[in-house]
Amino acid sequence: MRKFLFGLLSIAGAALAAEPEYIITIRDHRFHPSELTIPAQTKVRIVIDNKDSTPEEFDSHPLNREKHVPANSQETIFIGPLSPGRYPFEGESRGDPTSADKGVLVVR
Repeated sequence: MRKFLFGLLSIAGAALAAEPEYIITIRDHRFHPSELTIPAQTKVRIVIDNKDSTPEEFDSHPLNREKHVPANSQETIFIGPLSPGRYPFEGESRGDPTSADKGVLVVR
């Protein structure tokens, strides 16, 4: 019985220790917010919510992440733990590198 209770407490503790979650919404091929602040030295979950009727991309070389997000859907990425700094990201350039929406992840 004691092992069973310990197992339940371990599961509950793991649920409470889940990563903080942040949402970046894509609407009209733009990131909202375009600047997102997250805590340093913490693993976080970022949900990318594409509200557009076309696919989009979340791409960041400094974060080593590239995620294709289908139209009207969500994708999740895990980031960190990171040192304080600014980590840029961008969307799909659609053939013109100057047209890609850009954003930044600020880590404090």
